[in-house]
Amino acid sequence: MSFAFQKPARKFAWALTLGVALLGACASMAPAPASVADGVLVGPNGMTLYTFDKDAADSGKSVCNGPCATNWPPLMAAESDKSTGAYSVITRDDGKKQWAIKGKPLYYWAKDTKPGDKTGDGFNKVWQVAKP
Repeated sequence: MSFAFQKPARKFAWALTLGVALLGACASMAPAPASVADGVLVGPNGMTLYTFDKDAADSGKSVCNGPCATNWPPLMAAESDKSTGAYSVITRDDGKKQWAIKGKPLYYWAKDTKPGDKTGDGFNKVWQVAKP
């Protein structure tokens, strides 16, 4: 093989390597833990997400534990999940991980029965639908 054919082959191999690396980086980017529907955040199951006024933003903690978490199940994060954009991962009192938006932990409401329900909005004047 002559030298003239080696340079383009090297460029092609380098471009191919770069392309594969970029695709791998994109594939490893985790999707956001929530999406927007009707102007509010919803979890992967399509159910409305809420924030709790008693949770201090950016405290890294949830004050909704025990029976509270039975009624307001947390949007759980996997151990391997990492903060992304406005979303962060906090550690609950039981050591499990939970998603937060703008520093506020995210929850479902046990009495919502189908996607689109927002029956927890304004509950006890301390629960609000989560906004993007």
